[in-house]
Amino acid sequence: MLAPFRCVYAGGTFYGGVLIATTMTETAEVVIIGSGIVGSSVAYHLAEQGCTNVLVVEREAHQGKGSTGKSMGGVRAQFSTAVNIQMSRYSIDFFARFDEVVGHPADYRAHGYLFCATNERQLAYLHSNRERQLGLGVKNVELVSRADIAEFVPQLRVDDIVGGTFCQTDGFVDPHSVMMGFMLKARARGVRLWLDTQVTGIETEPAHTGTAGVPPAFQGTEADSSLRLRAGGTPAVPGESKIAGVMTSRGFISTRIVVNAAGPWAATVAGMAGAHLPVEPLRRQLVPTEPFNSLPQRFPMVIDMSTGFHFRREGKGILLAWNDPEETPGFKTDFEPAFVEKILTHAATRVPALAEAEVNPRRAWAGLYEMTPDHHAIIGPAPSVAGLYFVNGFSGHGVMHSPASGRIIADLILQGRTNLIDASQLGVERFAAGRLLAETAVL
Repeated sequence: MLAPFRCVYAGGTFYGGVLIATTMTETAEVVIIGSGIVGSSVAYHLAEQGCTNVLVVEREAHQGKGSTGKSMGGVRAQFSTAVNIQMSRYSIDFFARFDEVVGHPADYRAHGYLFCATNERQLAYLHSNRERQLGLGVKNVELVSRADIAEFVPQLRVDDIVGGTFCQTDGFVDPHSVMMGFMLKARARGVRLWLDTQVTGIETEPAHTGTAGVPPAFQGTEADSSLRLRAGGTPAVPGESKIAGVMTSRGFISTRIVVNAAGPWAATVAGMAGAHLPVEPLRRQLVPTEPFNSLPQRFPMVIDMSTGFHFRREGKGILLAWNDPEETPGFKTDFEPAFVEKILTHAATRVPALAEAEVNPRRAWAGLYEMTPDHHAIIGPAPSVAGLYFVNGFSGHGVMHSPASGRIIADLILQGRTNLIDASQLGVERFAAGRLLAETAVL
């Protein structure tokens, strides 16, 4: 067996294709904190636009140890707000072409999402959402009847269901494979990845006129002036301070741009730079059954709107999910065995056959959502720290929106604006200004 490739590099050593840093000062145009699916997407999209002097810092020894590896992997366009629908539309199209564009499998399965309403108010809500979705170009969202729903999953109890909506291009991806695809392609273009490296601080200095927040490669160029613009072409807020570098367990990294992609830990990272970020962790628990053949081999993600219980097939078994309203914020990553009884009660109520499903609590797991007050992501520059960018707070939608979020941040850094969405809607300033968005289709 050949030994891993090793060569000396300024500031570190390449070993097996990964840069292991020494204590020498490193430099990068952009430092991304967090190498999960969102951070990897940012790295990929920066590299695709020609910015390859990028260093991704990951505290774990392997990628995907945070929320990415614990995700259910769902992707859907059936949201209630325009910005989420737009991000989903872009992302789902990207997932459909992922294998060809990125050269790595996404395992995108267009099995659909089926929302089941149990009263007229819920049905009216789905109808309203569908009109908005159709208006934004998602043309395949169908209204379905009780009889239609019974055909999808004949074992479903439908006596109280009044109708629903179904979108065939909604479905699932493999989050770990998508993350690796993004990062492998980014690294092939020159992006560096530091694993097992803790960020211990972010160095800032007083903000002055000049090149604060502008990558060195673009200073003094036409892109310099565009990098001073925010989404929509409005001038960027100078900020009270500007990024000077990132302190890590392996040395100092000199940079003018830091992207916070730290998932549930994003508020802590923002605080290192003196910025406030309203993101907090919330545990979500998933329960897989043992092999179960009493449901169809293929059916959509089914959402019971009366309880929020939802389920889909995963391999030979069924993956069960339910957001416990009694859950409280915090870094709780252990699975709670008592959750099994709670979720099986909802499962058996909606699908009586699931009362016979076997569950091994040791195979269940818990992960963390990164929640914001309005359940929408925070994407864009920090108003008080020039050169600090947020791509956080996806509230359970980080995997499905990873292609869009990576593209948006890359656009904002390199071009000063994006034509994908009106990114000003997702700026952190909306909370202080009282411009909260209202996403109610949260699973």
